[in-house]
Amino acid sequence: MVELQRTQYCALVSTRSFCEGRLMAKDDAFPSVPTRTQLDEMVEKATAPEEILRAWEQHGGNANQAASTLLAWTKLMQRTQSKFHQNTSSGMDPRLRDIMDTITDHTPTVWNSTLVSVLRALWVIGVPNNDPVLGSIQTEVMWRIRRLNYKQVAFLAEWGTGRKGQQDVAIVNAALKQLELRWTEISDAKTVSALISKGQYMSPTLMDRLEDKALELAESFSAEGICKVCVSLATMGRRSVPLLRALSYHLLQRPSSEFTTSLILHMGFAYGKLSFHQSQVFQRMASELMPRVSELTSSDVTRFAKSLGFLKWLHIPLFEAFAEHYVAHSKKYSILQLCNLLMTFARLGFQPSKGEKFFDKVHPVMEDSLSGLEPFLKTDVAWSLCVLQQARPHYLTPLMQQEHIAKLSEGSPARVENYRLKLLHLAATLHLEHPESSEPAATSSIMNALPATASTSSLSPLQSSLREALHTFVGGRKEMHRTGVSTVYGWTIEGEVVIDCDIKPIELSKMKAPHLLSGGGQQTLPEGSRRIAFLTWEFPNFGSKSKDLLGRFSMMKRHLQLAGFITVDVPYYEWLELKTDHQKLAYLKDKMWKAVAEDMAK
Repeated sequence: MVELQRTQYCALVSTRSFCEGRLMAKDDAFPSVPTRTQLDEMVEKATAPEEILRAWEQHGGNANQAASTLLAWTKLMQRTQSKFHQNTSSGMDPRLRDIMDTITDHTPTVWNSTLVSVLRALWVIGVPNNDPVLGSIQTEVMWRIRRLNYKQVAFLAEWGTGRKGQQDVAIVNAALKQLELRWTEISDAKTVSALISKGQYMSPTLMDRLEDKALELAESFSAEGICKVCVSLATMGRRSVPLLRALSYHLLQRPSSEFTTSLILHMGFAYGKLSFHQSQVFQRMASELMPRVSELTSSDVTRFAKSLGFLKWLHIPLFEAFAEHYVAHSKKYSILQLCNLLMTFARLGFQPSKGEKFFDKVHPVMEDSLSGLEPFLKTDVAWSLCVLQQARPHYLTPLMQQEHIAKLSEGSPARVENYRLKLLHLAATLHLEHPESSEPAATSSIMNALPATASTSSLSPLQSSLREALHTFVGGRKEMHRTGVSTVYGWTIEGEVVIDCDIKPIELSKMKAPHLLSGGGQQTLPEGSRRIAFLTWEFPNFGSKSKDLLGRFSMMKRHLQLAGFITVDVPYYEWLELKTDHQKLAYLKDKMWKAVAEDMAK
């Protein structure tokens, strides 16, 4: 058997371009492998860029050898972290210039894969756009682009995206057009993941086809490739559910060795950004990350916790570990990282089991830094501390001042309304949980400074059917109940009734109602009567795969109970099982009687 020998970079070459036919004899359609020369051996053994240039100076070679030599020199320059700009000015090393000139003089004889790599090398080196060497290579690439195989075209698209040169842009556009026409030829996952990572430069049609190809090749993706595709989709905001499901399934099949910390953090970001829920993957990532929590940086902890917060997915052992990580490394956390951690805990309604130790570390930082935060972040953090029942009065009092309230009036109507409600929640916390520190005029000043915007959302099936059931419960008398009650505390009660000592509804329209901005009527509640608040809990009000309310809604229940209401929970998963009006009415009565009994037992 004849041993085939090739130069270091010729090993990647499989075909020649048809455009080279004018320079080849007819029997050269399958070119013989070039004889290995002393230059090839010296270039292969070189450990420094200078050794490669010296080898070329001593032995020289043809255009293909010059191309291989240039690629080897570029690779060593990158490996040794040398500065390319020293070789791109007018003072370029004459040996390097000779290599480039040799390539330029015989560009049509350079093999396709080598030619594409040479173009990338010139980009890496930083050769100016007006350099004749670059122009010659660009022209030859454009001439051959239809005859390059799909991998070579993909390399041009991947490497050239983002370049500003006119000819570079033309090459990339031509490559993308070829990929759009020849996408069915793509047969490897690595090329697909590389192209999707450059998706912001591609047409929607090509991206759709690449996603289809990724779905077809999902089984052959490595864990790293899966991560790369998911992060790219997240960055572009492309929520391709079938592809995400397929990649998630195949990610679960990967061994633990492929679940690196970096991969877990990046996948958490991707899932969070796309709001894509895959509990089995979350569980796997959490179990893989648990033993490594002590090795994580403060940035890693807050980043992954924030991602899970967006997904509303609470893994209690992992979050306990995050809390302990903060206690052990609190000095390494920046104020912004601590704020993100607190906001995530509040969103999920997570209370650390060793909360005293955790908040003993938190409060000194808040004392020093809370007042210095920008207004929106300051409000978010204070609100989060209210959810976690850790807000101290002097954290909240400055936020009730007109100067601070005015700063929150900027932005979209939805944003203004969001912060208006948060300020009302802060005022409610002061009034209900710290009555000795509350300011009577705080609520009215907030409502006057940030007026409510009209709600455009329609009623959900749960809300409308509950209101119908309440209307039936009070015998159809409007003065006996309220629905959609907007309170001064910033919370909306779905239904409100007042019952007497016999648990029968009584007229409430003329009774005092301190939870309303108008104050209600003039009559006080009869002795033994109770206010009942019916609270509807939709699917988004709960954590993922959980029947535990998120932090915001737990605070809502707490505030309303402190305001004198007996709360009756009406979760969607119970209400949807009720098929008839009679069942719904019986359900409300049963829930109300149980709530009253629990209140009496206290």
